[in-house]
Amino acid sequence: MVKKFEAVLIFIVIASISIQGTETKAAAVIPRPMKAEAGEGTFSLTPETIIVVTEGTRCMGEYLAGVLGPATGFKLEVKEISQTRGQVSCIYLLDISSKGRLGAEGYDLKVLNNSIFVNAASPAGVFYGCQTLRQLLPKAIEGKEKVQDSDWSIGQVEIEDKPRYVWRGMHLDVSRHFFSKEFVKKYIDLIAWHKFNVLHMHLTDDQGWRIEIKKHPKLTEIGGWRVGEDGKKYGGFYTQKDIAEIVKYAAGRYVTVVPEIEMPGHSVAALAGYPELSCTGGPFKVETKWGIHKDVYCAGNDGTFELMQDVLGEVTDLFAGEYIHIGGDECPKDRWKACLKCQARIKAEGLKDEHELQSYFIKRISKFLTAKKKKLVGWDEILEGGLAENAVVMSWRGTEGGIAAARAGHDVVMSPSSHCYFDMKQCDSNDAPGATWSKPILLEKVYSYEPTPSEITAEQTRHILGAQGNVWTEHIPTEKDVEYMAVPRMCALAEVVWSPKELRDWADFKKRLKLHCERLDKIGVNYYRDW
Repeated sequence: MVKKFEAVLIFIVIASISIQGTETKAAAVIPRPMKAEAGEGTFSLTPETIIVVTEGTRCMGEYLAGVLGPATGFKLEVKEISQTRGQVSCIYLLDISSKGRLGAEGYDLKVLNNSIFVNAASPAGVFYGCQTLRQLLPKAIEGKEKVQDSDWSIGQVEIEDKPRYVWRGMHLDVSRHFFSKEFVKKYIDLIAWHKFNVLHMHLTDDQGWRIEIKKHPKLTEIGGWRVGEDGKKYGGFYTQKDIAEIVKYAAGRYVTVVPEIEMPGHSVAALAGYPELSCTGGPFKVETKWGIHKDVYCAGNDGTFELMQDVLGEVTDLFAGEYIHIGGDECPKDRWKACLKCQARIKAEGLKDEHELQSYFIKRISKFLTAKKKKLVGWDEILEGGLAENAVVMSWRGTEGGIAAARAGHDVVMSPSSHCYFDMKQCDSNDAPGATWSKPILLEKVYSYEPTPSEITAEQTRHILGAQGNVWTEHIPTEKDVEYMAVPRMCALAEVVWSPKELRDWADFKKRLKLHCERLDKIGVNYYRDW
């Protein structure tokens, strides 16, 4: 652990550094930092450069050495600060800052002639400082092969930065189309590089159940596979070992994985294995068609809740974050209206109608999750019939649901389909990839999005946790397609949720994005280019 007098000395040294200059436009950093001032000199990364860490930032030091190593060919040493007095050419990764000025995730970054200082109140802030540092280096740093005779220099700069929102999310639907564990890790790397801190994994739907539940193996044995019109079997699932690996990998990049287990609708894949939990008894096949399906979990059957609690019990053990998403959207009431058990439940619980029955369903699940010390997240349909206590609303059908939830004192994540659905086309061309049921969502439209509604009071704005970009995969069958639809709209949203609102400048963003795309090329991202 860093001794108290060493921490004080470091703080004095950093605080006394002054880099004169104006706001730098040279670095194509995305998302744009809160404040950046350029100096005159440069720092050169060499094989002798040492990464200096505290006990709390050693993992970040090893991460940074791993990032910088392939292209430079340097095997940079990572040393505790007590071992490096008097040495030059150091990159200091320090977690000794106060949370007051830049919060838990903010950071200071100072590039001098002989040293670089990344200082934050937490390892997470240090991590985000490292992502900015990567973007200050020449674009070749992102390559996977050693670059000969390259100058690894960074211009002097002083950056103060912190995020605007605490929920900076990207979503990935792995139910409609299944993606490998390796790709999920690549996706995590990509979103973490852009300073997102949430990966929302849509794990179950009518077309596939993608997470192993040991107590109910038919969920994946049957629900994990579908047979297309061509007779071919399609599917897959993540074992619990896979999930643990993904969650650990994400945590190392300060990304929280939020699982979504759909209920009470979008449940045909589960009912294919357990038809007795439906209103009709089935039989069912895992769906091959997209859209909304009438067969849903029976809300009058106690067995439904027993299975859901078994599932969520295993899920809560696997995912360390505080949030569990349960969907709650697009649940037709047709089967409930005709179901004797559901109608008996409505009568027994004194409910008015099937909308209140859905609210009963969600509230019962919320109570279970609360006992597990988790918070329920649901799409804005969970407002209908009455909102469960402590539930977080993800507003997708416009902003009205988010506004209503914030006014009612509930936390909100804004994700309106008008701006944040990255499965939509990116241009006006009729043959462009993507869903066609909505107008195209152009890059500029994403960049223009303002997550905090003007219709709520200043006090209510504290309930707006942030925003999220969604990648639904009905029409996105391959991993390369996911990248193509998500990027660069992901880059635009990153700036919306991280950077100060007053610094947003579309013309400036386009200039920086042009340079940023050269880095995307180095990483090997299949992004949309005609923006």
